[in-house]
Amino acid sequence: MIEHLVRTHRSDERLTREDQLAWKIAEVATDPVNVGSEVTEMVINRFIDNAGVAAASLTRAPVSAARDQSLRHPSAPGATVAGEDRTVRVSPEWAAWANGVAVRELDFHDTFLAEEYSHPGDNIPALLAVAQHVGAQRRLNGSDVIRAVATAYEIQIDLARAMSLHKHRIDHVAHLGPSIVAGLGTLLGLDSATTFQAIGQALHTTTATRQSRKGEISTWKAYAPAFAGKMAVESVDRAMRGQTSPTPIYEGEDGFIAWMLDGPEARYSVALPGPGEAKTAILSSFTKQHSAEYQAQAWIDIARRLHGRYGELTDGARIASVVIHSSYHTHFVIGSGANDPEKYDPDASRETLDHSLPYIFTVAFQDGTFHHESSYARSRAARLDTVELWRKVRTVEDPEWSRRYLTSNPDDKAFGGRIEITLVDGTVLVDEIALPDAHPLGARPFAREQYVEKFRTLADGVLDDAEIERFLAAVQNLASLKGADFTNLTFTAKPGLLTSLATSKGLI
Repeated sequence: MIEHLVRTHRSDERLTREDQLAWKIAEVATDPVNVGSEVTEMVINRFIDNAGVAAASLTRAPVSAARDQSLRHPSAPGATVAGEDRTVRVSPEWAAWANGVAVRELDFHDTFLAEEYSHPGDNIPALLAVAQHVGAQRRLNGSDVIRAVATAYEIQIDLARAMSLHKHRIDHVAHLGPSIVAGLGTLLGLDSATTFQAIGQALHTTTATRQSRKGEISTWKAYAPAFAGKMAVESVDRAMRGQTSPTPIYEGEDGFIAWMLDGPEARYSVALPGPGEAKTAILSSFTKQHSAEYQAQAWIDIARRLHGRYGELTDGARIASVVIHSSYHTHFVIGSGANDPEKYDPDASRETLDHSLPYIFTVAFQDGTFHHESSYARSRAARLDTVELWRKVRTVEDPEWSRRYLTSNPDDKAFGGRIEITLVDGTVLVDEIALPDAHPLGARPFAREQYVEKFRTLADGVLDDAEIERFLAAVQNLASLKGADFTNLTFTAKPGLLTSLATSKGLI
């Protein structure tokens, strides 16, 4: 990896394109390195994971609305829309939009956490949409798609390691627009100059505040990464037509670092692969076993464990308080440190509840399980014993768990913490967990078998059995697919499932 020093430059310093971070990212994208077998297998796992969570969300209102919008934009050859018949094709940027919402809606796919948060699986819908649109014409094959995904993951994860966005209340999808463009640069064999211009446009158009993940969290949470994917596709289209972007986008006097991040005096060190170096960052990402914010995954696991040990306490009557000691990120994003009263509100939106660690822990402790639908049901959140116990749960930051959250040492990495349950008689129960069970270094790491099982579980009742098997056969043969076969990397819902839904009405 090569460390690139990135800072703001005055306009009169005349920073050359070749010295700009966007150019360095473009050079990584256009470096035609091979992908190893381990990365290839993980790319396939990520396709399976995305498909499962997208299938499970098909009937949800945000996904239905995005799908309705996309279907207003038919195109040939075009790209597929999750749930629709594979012969239905729409313009690739609208497919990226609809499928991106489906993938993100349940907040149930992969994650990478460092200086910044990310869901790198959000790269895949846009890359697949473009691959379907141009695959046959450009004679692409599955290995091209795999290389593109590896590039996109590399860039998003490298940016997340180096640049904190949430510290400045900037939404994490600001790293996603450039990473999708980089993946498209790899997929389409673009030159560095074209990719550079598209990166600038994608960053410029996808920078927004974190209010989308604060307070009363709205349906826009699922739309935000899909919007980044749509903008990335459009940015590449414009750049291929010779259109240019704000430059320097990161280092400019009025650019991203100067006004959105640490300011004109800031210095960032961004490590990117050197020429000929393999793009392996996808191996550092990790999926979710439970449908909740990643920082909650370990706490669901420990809650289930405590349910088995202390079932007699689950109604909360004998519990005086629950204190969760965890990292800064956990405390201030999904914990009581966020100071969001909505995180304790039984009438809060699902999007808010899946960012409320006090709620998530309470339900997992009481039920001994956690489900992507029933655990968020209005009736479940309103249960009186749940509300009473929920409001006894608070989080605090522990500097040691914060340090372990950010460390680059995999043997010391942690996304959990320590829990103290104080009973009304003064007894204190203490336990701790470092990593979620499904984490690569956790108690029960996910492998292909678990990804397939997760897909089957989430697709049950949504797809016919034959469609489940067809998709799994196609995706596990990804490396051998030809461009004309890329439409097999989607799925069609059970007959009548989507037509039974009310069509949303808007302007388009």
